[in-house]
Amino acid sequence: MSSVCHRLPGQVARSGGRCGVVAGGAVAAVAGSASARGLRHLFVAVLLVAASAVVASARSYRAMGQWSTNAPQHALARLGAWVVGALSVRVAPSAATIRRVVGLVCPGGLADLTGADPAGLGSVAIDGKAARGSRYGQTPAAHLLAAMTGDGRAVTQLRVPDKTNEITCFAALLAPFDLTGVTVTADALHTQRAHARFLVDEKKAHHLLVVKANQPELHHRLRSLPWKDVTARRYDREIGHGRRETRVTRALTVTDLGLDFPHAAQAVRVLRHRTDRTTGTVSRQTVYAITDLTSYQASPQRLSQLARSQWTIENRLHFVRDTTFAEDASKIRTGYGPENMSTLRNLAINALRAAGHRNIAAGIRHVSYEPFTRPLDLLGIA
Repeated sequence: MSSVCHRLPGQVARSGGRCGVVAGGAVAAVAGSASARGLRHLFVAVLLVAASAVVASARSYRAMGQWSTNAPQHALARLGAWVVGALSVRVAPSAATIRRVVGLVCPGGLADLTGADPAGLGSVAIDGKAARGSRYGQTPAAHLLAAMTGDGRAVTQLRVPDKTNEITCFAALLAPFDLTGVTVTADALHTQRAHARFLVDEKKAHHLLVVKANQPELHHRLRSLPWKDVTARRYDREIGHGRRETRVTRALTVTDLGLDFPHAAQAVRVLRHRTDRTTGTVSRQTVYAITDLTSYQASPQRLSQLARSQWTIENRLHFVRDTTFAEDASKIRTGYGPENMSTLRNLAINALRAAGHRNIAAGIRHVSYEPFTRPLDLLGIA
């Protein structure tokens, strides 16, 4: 892979949540992808076929090709499939054509195009995940840095270049979006001074960043604060996933303490008590974070919600892709295939959540009962 985060300007553009493509560069070349029979399929039509097949539970190029081959004429017409002959028969793209298009299209642009728009939302969580099945030979597995809204919809994602880490892609991931007033949350890897300045100074956004031992001096300063004397606190209790959890969130204004971190306004401590309801085992974890939000902008209750949204990206996005779409078992490895397939899974998750499906696996089963109409309805394909 290249040493840069892949988002190629001018190749794809947002279109009010609907699929739209600006032909240019590699996309124009892919738009002329020919099948073994010499047909030239429309680029957008091939992508819509691939997206619909994934919503209908396809997990591989072969499965997408099988869905395409079995699609009836009315579905192919809605998808914009190629028309041939005097009888105007719609011809579906083959698995090979789908593989070529998915493997060549600009991954960052496709993710931007199909993701949720974060403008005006309360929060966006950032986290990374490796697609383990994409590893082959000496090439490491694709590592994908994703952004998710507080209500569980993917915004975008980028593949982290090999031989580097997520830090290099943080600004590139968020640069195209209007984040004015949005609070961006991230784990300790992204608790970087440059990231804080980028969010507050350039994007006019806010941040809540977890602080761990990778920032030893800052972590020590936060641990040493007089937390027992803090009266601004929030208690949250919930039961689920076989455990009972209590979280105590305390917040302390630190603007006058001289912390060496840009725009630091409040420090946050979250104490989590978990009890396994089967074994009775009790665990305790203390998490520290720092934010530019003042006490007037964010109460302990709001800070607790923001911290919670950061933790849930693992369950609501990465875990769903692994369990429902078997992402880690996928053997799609070449070209931009791993990241673009992951983006199509994100699109399916977004569409299902927008349609009111809280359980994505159940939503996929519901769609599969009418595999050539419900996916298209869900994606808004007329």
